[in-house]
Amino acid sequence: MIRIKRVYEPEARSDGRRILVDRLWPRGLSKKDAAVDEWIKDIAPSAELRRWFGHDPRRWPEFRRRYRHELRAHGELLRGITARASRGTVTLVYGARDETHNDAVVLASAIRARVKRAANAARKPKRRTARAHRAHHR
Repeated sequence: MIRIKRVYEPEARSDGRRILVDRLWPRGLSKKDAAVDEWIKDIAPSAELRRWFGHDPRRWPEFRRRYRHELRAHGELLRGITARASRGTVTLVYGARDETHNDAVVLASAIRARVKRAANAARKPKRRTARAHRAHHR
């Protein structure tokens, strides 16, 4: 399960593993107060994209598109977070004030889609190849 939460909000037991997904450490927050288990700054939007976006809601649709494109280069990091989210609760924590228009929202959506695809693939019965089908019916 994937959740998102501002890093400034108090830690809760229900958070599970807390992963900071911002490129920059949150202002005015000590490591102890942040209570993060892991900081994966490499999965955050590039500095260029972050500066371009500037948390301007009018740029949100284009930011989402561009950030999803950047995420393609981080397959290994996405696989790791997806695997953890498949086994338990992962809370992506971020520093932005805007709880609707931030990188954690896009990242959580991408991870949820990966978890769903993996669950669907696990439920589908495996198809036999034509050769295996013929051999079975001899």
